[in-house]
Amino acid sequence: MTERFEKLFEPGMIGPVKTRNRIIKTANGTSFMEPDQTCGPRMIAYYERLAKGGVGFLVVESCGVEYPLGIQHVHYRPDGSYEGVQLHLDDDRYIPGFARLVEAVHKAGCPVSIQFQHAGAWNPTGLLPRDMRIRDVKCASAMTEEELPGPDFLPCRAMTKQEIEDQIELWASAGERAYKAGFDACEINHATAHQGNTFLSRVWNKRDDEYGPQSYENRTRFIRNIIMEIKRRCGPGFGVHAIINAAEYNHPLGTTLEEGAEMAKLIAEVADGINVRAERYGHRGGVLQPDRLMYPEPPFDLPKDLDWSRRGDGATIPLAEAVKAKGVKVPVWTACRLDAELGEMYLRKGSIDFVGMTRRLLADPEYPNKVREGRFEDIRPCLGCLHCFEMRNRNKKLECRVNPTLGREIVPEYQATPAPRRKKVMVIGGGPCGMEAARVAAERGHEVTLYEKSSRLGGLVPLAAIVKDCETPELVDFVRWQKRGLKKAGVKVRTKTAVDSALVRAEKPDAIIVAAGAIHPETWLPGVELKNFIRTESLYRKLNFYLQFLSPALLQKLTHLWMPIARRVVIMGGTLHGCELAEFLVKRHRRVIVAHNGPDSEIGDEMGRDDLANLLPWFKQKYVTIWSNVIYREITPRGLKIQQPDRRHYILPGKSVINTQDWAANTALVEELSALVPEIHIVGSAREAGFMADAVREGALAGCAV
Repeated sequence: MTERFEKLFEPGMIGPVKTRNRIIKTANGTSFMEPDQTCGPRMIAYYERLAKGGVGFLVVESCGVEYPLGIQHVHYRPDGSYEGVQLHLDDDRYIPGFARLVEAVHKAGCPVSIQFQHAGAWNPTGLLPRDMRIRDVKCASAMTEEELPGPDFLPCRAMTKQEIEDQIELWASAGERAYKAGFDACEINHATAHQGNTFLSRVWNKRDDEYGPQSYENRTRFIRNIIMEIKRRCGPGFGVHAIINAAEYNHPLGTTLEEGAEMAKLIAEVADGINVRAERYGHRGGVLQPDRLMYPEPPFDLPKDLDWSRRGDGATIPLAEAVKAKGVKVPVWTACRLDAELGEMYLRKGSIDFVGMTRRLLADPEYPNKVREGRFEDIRPCLGCLHCFEMRNRNKKLECRVNPTLGREIVPEYQATPAPRRKKVMVIGGGPCGMEAARVAAERGHEVTLYEKSSRLGGLVPLAAIVKDCETPELVDFVRWQKRGLKKAGVKVRTKTAVDSALVRAEKPDAIIVAAGAIHPETWLPGVELKNFIRTESLYRKLNFYLQFLSPALLQKLTHLWMPIARRVVIMGGTLHGCELAEFLVKRHRRVIVAHNGPDSEIGDEMGRDDLANLLPWFKQKYVTIWSNVIYREITPRGLKIQQPDRRHYILPGKSVINTQDWAANTALVEELSALVPEIHIVGSAREAGFMADAVREGALAGCAV
C-alpha cells in the first residue's frame, strides 16, 4: 500500500524537525486538562493514542500565551472570577505536565509541536463578557461594537507600543517553556480572528506606526518579531511554524489572496513552515470547516478563491497553491477535510507539502496506520457532523459522535479489558447503540448474539442518511463499518427476530443489553385518527419498507420526485428532529410550518449552533413559518389547531400534520425481561430518548460493563 500512497508516507522536514510521514495532526482544543489547568494523564493518553496511530507530526492543541485573555474557552462567573477550560503555558509550573506529554509522544516515535495563540477579540462560544472592565481585550487597533466585522468578536482597544513589546515577550516566553518541556517545535497561530491576525488584516489594523497596514513588512512585523525572538532563545534545533489567513472574505478590507500570499512569503523568511486557512466575516465559525458552509444549501457568496468542487473537501488547497506560487521555500500545508486519497493527489501535484488532518483522526486515531496497511474497511468514518466542534463551542470536553473512547483512553468505565468470565450475552436492537455494545462485548471475549426485529441493521441511521444530505455517504459508511465490526468480533446476528420473554427463556442468556430504541406512544389529541395526521412511527415504517430494496442515497434522490406527504405540511416540534424534517421537506418543494410547544430558545435544540445559524435564515428565505410557545389543541382536516399564550386560537394550514415529538423510553420491554436474567443493561433511547452520540457512547459503556 506504500506505493499507492508513496508521497503521503514519505518522511519530510519542517525546519530542523524530521517527520515520519506527511500527515500532520493539526491543532484542535479538547479541554482535557486537569482541574488545576495542568496537562495530566487524560490529555497525555489522548495524544499518546494519536501518536501511536501513525500520524507523521503532531501539533498539540491551541494553547494560550496569556491567561485568561489569551484563551477563548473560559467560564466567567457573576462575581467576576473565572475558570479556563483551555490550555495555557504562561507559567513555568505547567512545564512538567507538558514534558510528560512530549515523552509519551516521542516514545511512540512521533515528533511533536504545540500551537500558541492569543484569543484577542475572538469570541466563538458567545460566552465571553463584552464588558471591557472584565475582559480587557487588546488588539492592533480599537474596534467598537458597531465596527466589529461579525457576531463572534468582542470590542477591543488598541495596544500601545510597550504593550506590543510585552506581548512579544509573552509569546517568546511560552515558546521557551515549550522548548524546555522537550517539544520539537511550536506553531504561531495568527489566523482566524485571533489577536495576531488583527495586525495582518486591514479589517482590524488602523495603526499609523511601524506595525500598521501601510506595507506587508509592517503588517507582518509582529509575527516575524515573535518568531525571531523564539528562535533566538531556543536555538536552531527548535522549529517554529505559523498559521495565517491566506485570504479573508465578506468584508471590503479583508485580506485578498494576493496580499495573503505576499505576507506568507515574508513570514516564510523566518518561519519553518506555513499552515494556511481562510476567514469569512459575518458568519459564525468563519471558514474553519469549509464543508459546513454547504449546509443547508451552498450560499450565493461562497468564497471565490476556494475549490468547492467536492462540497468543501480540499476547499483551501488553492490558498496553499497561491502561497507556493510566490516562491515560498518552506513547507506549506492546509487542513480542509482531506483524506489519504486527496492528500496523495495534492502532494503529487505539488499543491501542498504536508496534509493537515483533524476530524478524521478524531474519529479514528489509527487512520494513518490503517491506510498504510491497506485496511480501509477498518477505518471508522468521520461524519463531518461537527459534534466535536460543537462540544468546544459549549466549553465542554471534546467528544466524537462515532468514537466514544476518544479522550476517555484511561477513564475506567471505557476500558474494554478481557472479560473475567465468558458470558452468553443477548443484545436487543441493531441500531448504533446495540451494534457498538455487541462488538465491544464480543471483543472482550463474550458470546454475543444481536437480535433485530426488522430486516436490516442500522436503526435510524439509514433514515437519517436520507434526511441529512450533507452526511449521507458518511452515515451509510458508518453502518457498514459497524456491521463489519460485528463480523470480525464473531457476533451472531439474527434479523427479523423480535425478542420477548419466551425467546429469553429459551436462550437462557447470562446478560441482556436492551438497545431497542425509543417507542412512539400514542398522541392524545383530538383528530389524530384523521388521515392527514402522520405519526413518526408510521413515517419510519414506510421509509423502512423502501430501504429493503433501495439504498439511502437512491431513496433520497427519489423523494425529490414523489413522497406520500402533501404539499402543505405542519410539523409538530421545533427541536432537532422538527427542524431537520422541515429542511428535508422544503428541499422537496413542500410549504412548511413548524409549531413548537416550547419557548423560542428551544428551536433547533441539540443542533450545532453553526448549523442552526445557517438554517434559520434559510428558513426565512424559504418562507418557513415557526410558531413557538403554542399549545396543540386539535388535528383538523384543515391542519393543526393551536392556542397561543394570549389564548387566541389559530389553525395552521396543512394537508399533512407530522408529529416529531412522540418519543419515549422503552420501559415495557425492560419490565417484561428484567426478572428473567441476572444482569440487564438498558441503554440508548430505550433508556431515555436521545441522539446518535449518546447511543454510541452508551453502547460502548454497556459493552465494557457486561
